[in-house]
Amino acid sequence: MSFRARLTTIASTFLLAVPIIAWAQAIRLQGPDPLAKQSSQTVIYTSREFITMDPKKPRAEAVAVKDGRFIAVGTRTEVKKAAGAGARTDTTFADLVVVPGLIDQHVHPLLAALAMVCDVISIEDWNTANGFAPKALDEATYRKRLQKAIAEHNPSSGSTLFTWGYHQAWHGPMSRAILDQMAPTLPVAVWDRSTHIMFFNTAAMKEYEIDAEWVATLPKAAQEQSDLKEGKFWEAGFFEGVMGRITKGLASPEQLDRGLKFAERYFHQQGITALSEPAGPLDKPLQDAINAAFGDDATPFNFFYIPDGRMIAAKYLDKEGGATLIAEHEKMMSWGAGRGKFLPKQTKLLLDGAIFSQLAQMRDGYIDGHHGEWIQAPDLFARAFDVYWDAGYQIHIHVLGDKALDVLLDTLEKAMKRKPRTDHRTTLVHFGYAQPDQIARIARLGAIVSANPSYTTTLADKYAKVGVGKARTERMVPLGDTLRAGIPISLHSDMPMGPASPLYLMWAAVNRTTPPGWTPGPDQRITAAQALEAVTLGAAYSIRQEKEIGSIEVGKKANLTVLGESPLEVEPPRIKDITVWGTMLEGRLQPVGPAPHSSAPESRSTTSTGDED
Repeated sequence: MSFRARLTTIASTFLLAVPIIAWAQAIRLQGPDPLAKQSSQTVIYTSREFITMDPKKPRAEAVAVKDGRFIAVGTRTEVKKAAGAGARTDTTFADLVVVPGLIDQHVHPLLAALAMVCDVISIEDWNTANGFAPKALDEATYRKRLQKAIAEHNPSSGSTLFTWGYHQAWHGPMSRAILDQMAPTLPVAVWDRSTHIMFFNTAAMKEYEIDAEWVATLPKAAQEQSDLKEGKFWEAGFFEGVMGRITKGLASPEQLDRGLKFAERYFHQQGITALSEPAGPLDKPLQDAINAAFGDDATPFNFFYIPDGRMIAAKYLDKEGGATLIAEHEKMMSWGAGRGKFLPKQTKLLLDGAIFSQLAQMRDGYIDGHHGEWIQAPDLFARAFDVYWDAGYQIHIHVLGDKALDVLLDTLEKAMKRKPRTDHRTTLVHFGYAQPDQIARIARLGAIVSANPSYTTTLADKYAKVGVGKARTERMVPLGDTLRAGIPISLHSDMPMGPASPLYLMWAAVNRTTPPGWTPGPDQRITAAQALEAVTLGAAYSIRQEKEIGSIEVGKKANLTVLGESPLEVEPPRIKDITVWGTMLEGRLQPVGPAPHSSAPESRSTTSTGDED
């Protein structure tokens, strides 16, 4: 999913910027940077094994680092000779396994922060800013947990109870009437697992002045995706509608303070050294605030941002034309700061609705008769795509259902015929469902895939019975076919859609195992080596950073993730549980401390997805 309109709407209130800046300033006032400084001296590091992801030299015994870059990679003898007489040797990693710095190709830090400070009642176990939140797998458990949260809500944490994680397929129906019965006076907002839908009770609608008169002022699409009677707002009705109304409650300074601190520590705990956010904010003051939070040098990772082409197109394409669209996009290239950088000539477009809410656009519809939704109308998508294509952009497209994938591939094929391009790296983002004929087209057209493999492990059991059916569920996120067709892939979490843990993503892609133990589409599993590439060099390639990061090679930035065991040697089910010692960011050692709220059972990642019932 995308950050798109939600940040634009929030930014218009200017309520997010102030608390984020205050949070960043508070961090700076805490004292000197606790992380080890980058050394200008040449340092030789040895380890049990360096897995380099360099096909010319896949393994190494040692590396030499100077001024934040690798200057030698090889055997101890080779590296010592190349490093010179003045080099010192560091044996911190002597008994550990080192891989290139792990990358999450697609994550939304503010959205993750906001979700993780809600009362989480979800279909998986989550470690949150509030502590461990166990899963609720049926309607009775969900209702009991929600009623308990209502009864125990502390007004000091806000007048409204916000809860995240509801899923209709597990938790049963939800509506304004149901919430009114459960909470006649306390404002309650139920944010569904997809983050694309929110339900309100009457008290919450009054609290945020959500009424017919206000809905009538919204854009047409937002009006059509709003239901006052049910208290339900989805897709445009949520992102371009109520999200702006609820900011004062959902994104209070206190909530952001806890959420952002949790997010930064969490990303580091997972061994991440670089992240990307496709479709970030369109508001300069808000981006400045994000830079203040995540751009300072003490941040233990680098962040790359890709502008939201869908929203830019919606604002400028029809009224002022393609030239203005591109000009407005280009203005954002200077918005980065410090460890935050905007990627040139890259944009993000969106097609269909969320897979978690079963609003993806499917060729054969849903077996219960409901239909998917468009986030961006196919006509506007095609016109925006053509403008960016003609301007030489790499286009990342949110696409989940196979019907939406047809629209994308038709648009790409027409563009290739009209104006052929090489190395365009058109990126299919999320990749929920794809049929064999579509995978053949993807390969022929030269597109690449960035997939969320946790869809299968999280949703397959229920979707095989509800909405989708078993045959199509077997083909969720078909990475095996994709790699066999020669298509480059990367993996991402889209947190909070999945945990921002590259090891967890590897586990999901390699095993495809659901909590009860079913393996849907075993032929779509990939190897551990392929999965490791997808969260290192493949992820770097997908955002055109492969010359700088993604592998351990001379000349590249000295970004490393240090692990207790090799993900290529442990039994596949254990990949997600490998201990992360810490990271190196451009030559700076960054050990991790205890995992935030590490009381969750069975898994070191944000979610627990072992062999639960």
